[in-house]
Amino acid sequence: MHLLAFDSGIGGLGVVREIRRLQLSARITYLADNGFFPYGEKPDATLLPHILALIGNAITQFRPDAIVIACNTASTIALDALREAYTTPFIGCVPPIKPAAAASRTRHIGVLATAATVRRAYLQNLIDRFAPDCTIHSLGTPTLAELAEQKFRGHQVDIAPAIAPLFAQPGAEAIDAIALGCTHYTFLLPEFEALYPQIAWFDPAAPVARQTLAVTTHLPATEQAGPETAHFTAPLPEPGPMRRHLTEFGFQGLHTPDP
Repeated sequence: MHLLAFDSGIGGLGVVREIRRLQLSARITYLADNGFFPYGEKPDATLLPHILALIGNAITQFRPDAIVIACNTASTIALDALREAYTTPFIGCVPPIKPAAAASRTRHIGVLATAATVRRAYLQNLIDRFAPDCTIHSLGTPTLAELAEQKFRGHQVDIAPAIAPLFAQPGAEAIDAIALGCTHYTFLLPEFEALYPQIAWFDPAAPVARQTLAVTTHLPATEQAGPETAHFTAPLPEPGPMRRHLTEFGFQGLHTPDP
């Protein structure tokens, strides 16, 4: 089984890690559109055709059996259009509103996501379906995704200023569960939990991996030998640390365009 995992940066690697735990034999190619990062601050009208073209080229180049859109912003904006445009199966990524609502006793839930995800009707539909009796405190911010990128490269990060506006909202002191609506935030979970240990944090990575297994179990897999590689659409700011960390996620090859 050859899977293509796609994100705007390193966020989708958390999903890759969970997929590898469930599908040991899967061959994974990773595609990071760091040349267009961050997605969350760009208008839908710009992102949609860009994502459609990028994924179309990736299907031609990599010939995956299925594609994991391991990016909340890309999923909420482009998943329906991707399924209409291409016959390759797609697995999307949604904010884990359902488990957060199930766990909350105060019925006050936080949602951390990009600005694009927060403003989309897709998020509101999830809230209406799974948390209709909850008060939702949401924060769309570009800062946390960039901090996750920095941490992945080995830097110390301070998440407190970026997350503080969520808890400044009226009634937010009652939040007891937070849904992470951006896969980048997986890499900041230790910081979140250390700063707010009384809150239950819900990461989308494991549910996406389980859905990937469910979708691909009965697909006819094509045999494609070769090393597992990570592809970036722009040069990396710190290629040395990035290469080392990508190896930890199973990627022997790293491909970037020339500077």
